[in-house]
Amino acid sequence: MKHRIVVLGAGYAGAHTAGNLARRLSPADTEITVVNAEPDFVQRLRLHQFAAGQEIETRKLADVFAGTGIRLRLARVTAVDPVRQVVSVADAEGEGELGYDTLIYALGSHVADGGVPGVAEDAFDVTGRPSALRLRERLDSLNRRGEGGSVLVVGDGLTGIETATEIAESRLRLSVTLVARGELGARLSAGARSHLRQACDRLGITVLEHTSVEAVEATRVLCADGTALASDATVWTAGFAVDPIAAAGGLEVTGNGQIVVDRTMRSVSHPNVYAVGDSAYTIGDNGRPLPMSCASAGYTSMQAIAAIVARLTGRKISHTKLEYVGNHISLGRRDGILQMVDDEGVAKPKYVGGRKAARIKSGILKASLWATSHPTFGMPKRRRRLAAAPDTSVA
Repeated sequence: MKHRIVVLGAGYAGAHTAGNLARRLSPADTEITVVNAEPDFVQRLRLHQFAAGQEIETRKLADVFAGTGIRLRLARVTAVDPVRQVVSVADAEGEGELGYDTLIYALGSHVADGGVPGVAEDAFDVTGRPSALRLRERLDSLNRRGEGGSVLVVGDGLTGIETATEIAESRLRLSVTLVARGELGARLSAGARSHLRQACDRLGITVLEHTSVEAVEATRVLCADGTALASDATVWTAGFAVDPIAAAGGLEVTGNGQIVVDRTMRSVSHPNVYAVGDSAYTIGDNGRPLPMSCASAGYTSMQAIAAIVARLTGRKISHTKLEYVGNHISLGRRDGILQMVDDEGVAKPKYVGGRKAARIKSGILKASLWATSHPTFGMPKRRRRLAAAPDTSVA
């Protein structure tokens, strides 16, 4: 009987992991199934552009995995049972179960409301294509009114900054306000912070610093200091969390739902389950948790691949890098910031800004799309057979 590998999610981390396992493991011994709710590979890192009104390239997952031997199941994951080693799924035809021997959990993250009333009901976000489309349609309706409108972006992390600048550049008739809990760009170097402020000024973005939002309503947000800010579209980017499916299944998770893993990306509570990307809570080489990001998706994916292949084929597990070297921030289509960080995660004094940084960010995104669209590129003629007794021990 073949060893069943099931990958939940086909984002950057899931598609990369599935493709590389198909490259390295013999199909005579393994079968790989990818479960994803959407038929397309979605470039999450470009969803703020999509919401702003730009056309973003997508790839059909059926085409991505064609010829790889990977089975694609278009369905929504509803539950995970690591004791029975089954995944519950639902699609247009009903509900069903998939059994597995090794599970890779790569369902990513979604917006976290932080307990703020009204976020789920009245705020928009850009964490998925459906939600980004909802925001896009709202911005379109504001443009059609002929009298403009106000957009309030809550959260000054990378997603908030990119969303605010993209909307301000693409939707000239709308006024954009960026709400920061602390100082805008506090984690950037002094020069990069200055560059960011200049970009916001150039794009006409109003920045409200040291402002905490306590409630979101359909036409305004309420701040901790009693201020009410009018808003025709409130975009919430103040934090992310992982779907509670993992926690409900009994896997050990953190407070925001991330699966706690060891150095090889294996669940500390269930050795047949691995987590990659935003779904994984892992400590980087600098002793700090890796942040949710595309870069972390790549590093955690590479480590999981190395560990799974080694354990199944009876080889020694190699440790790949788990590091976070910097941030690439787009400020519209023609400006950006490339900010490198040191081993402690502190911004280095120097940064790259302007068109050069924008080109670097664009190149990274294009390379990521190409790599995801060619998951078995360079596939060897001989792939590794499984050991007679694959290592599934906890150590």
